[in-house]
Amino acid sequence: MLYVCFSTSPRLLCIATQQKSTGQNLEDDQSQSQNEPKAELNSPEKILIEEKAKLEEQLKEITDKYKRALADTENLRQRSQKLVEEAKLYGIQSFCKDLLEVADILEKATESVPKEALKEENPHLKNLYDGLVMTEVQIQKVFKKHGLLKLNPVGAKFDPYEHEALFHAPMEGKEPGSIALVSKVGYKLHGRTLRPALVGVVKEA
Repeated sequence: MLYVCFSTSPRLLCIATQQKSTGQNLEDDQSQSQNEPKAELNSPEKILIEEKAKLEEQLKEITDKYKRALADTENLRQRSQKLVEEAKLYGIQSFCKDLLEVADILEKATESVPKEALKEENPHLKNLYDGLVMTEVQIQKVFKKHGLLKLNPVGAKFDPYEHEALFHAPMEGKEPGSIALVSKVGYKLHGRTLRPALVGVVKEA
């Protein structure tokens, strides 16, 4: 059984209902008004953060490119400096090779004079021989001054970077792989082989 009480006037009911409805709407409006500024604030802040990330990434890329450019420039400078130094050291290489032929002729000339012919009875030959020897000594001093050193490797181990083998032959009392004979002396210019020595190498019997 259902009982309905109308003790409250319809007008009061209407007012209460209206107030309740108005109160709910007011709360919804306040909640919405509180959320809207946050959304409005969050949007520019997000854009700034994204822009900052982009700028940091660009800065990183530019910094990396700058460092690589510096490294490349330094490598180029070092290579150029090395080329200049080598040009200074080895620029006379061709000239030295031509002079080696002169040194060889002087050496052969002094070796061809028999020792027994160098006597007081033959002063002209002796003076000529002494002059050749002095010239040879002087030219070797000039060579040494400019970094050109003579290689006469008798008894040394064969080195393909410094020696050129003309023949291999067994020799008693000689260590295999050593140089027994020098047919033509070699030369090095500032540590670099300018002309290898022509040698005969001992091989195992």
